[in-house]
Amino acid sequence: MQKITEQSSRHDDLETMSVRDLLININKEDQTVALAVEKCIPAIEQLVTEIVARFREGGRLFYIGAGTSGRLGILDASEIPPTFGAPFDLVIGLIAGGDTAIRRAVEAAEDRLDGAWRDLVEYQIDQRDVLVGIAASGTTPYVVGGLRDARKHGILTAAITCNPGSPVTQEADIAMEAIVGPEFVTGSTRMKSGTAQKLILNMISTSVMIRLGHVKGNKMFDMRLSNAKLVDRGTRMVAEATGLDYDTSQQLLLEHGSVRSAVRLFEDSQRS
Repeated sequence: MQKITEQSSRHDDLETMSVRDLLININKEDQTVALAVEKCIPAIEQLVTEIVARFREGGRLFYIGAGTSGRLGILDASEIPPTFGAPFDLVIGLIAGGDTAIRRAVEAAEDRLDGAWRDLVEYQIDQRDVLVGIAASGTTPYVVGGLRDARKHGILTAAITCNPGSPVTQEADIAMEAIVGPEFVTGSTRMKSGTAQKLILNMISTSVMIRLGHVKGNKMFDMRLSNAKLVDRGTRMVAEATGLDYDTSQQLLLEHGSVRSAVRLFEDSQRS
């Protein structure tokens, strides 16, 4: 299989470029990423619809990947609870080699076809769940094997990749192929490919959380108040929704623990 992600960069003699030229050329390449992701919207829409339906039946979303792809899945999963107030075990990111590999590569971990399924079994994955495999190359054995085993067990599978017709695509019920072309540094898929994967993950999880009612208007009504910045943001959201002054809004927010609860209780008090 010809891997587009491994094709030679359109740019050469990078070491002779000025800093300005390096930055301009990287930026030019990056501008192509959103257009590649746009072509994936029909597949992303299908996946989001399926995830929402399964979440309503008690299902979960799993991401699996190796290297940059695995780290991006973990990043997206880790942001869901604080951003949307969702349970910590609703979206789960797994990386080849385990948590150690988040910071430092674990040699050959991604080459085990049975590695992902072993990891998934520990979470008692079942047919209510959705598994998304993330692999820029589309050939990572950890991801290919995980998707294959999940399909054997009747679990809905999806793939995010940057090569067309790859093995992960063949093992996925829903394939999102963001064909971003050769990387600025040949084969460095942490660049355009990684950006495309991040954009798609943003689209999936954000759309799912909105459809599940975790956003009101354009505000994160269910965010966790985990630091002073978020308390301040929540206070301003309560003030905007209720017309109360800042101090009263903050008192109401801290008393009830979330923007949604504070606003709901205020509105109930106004009706009674």
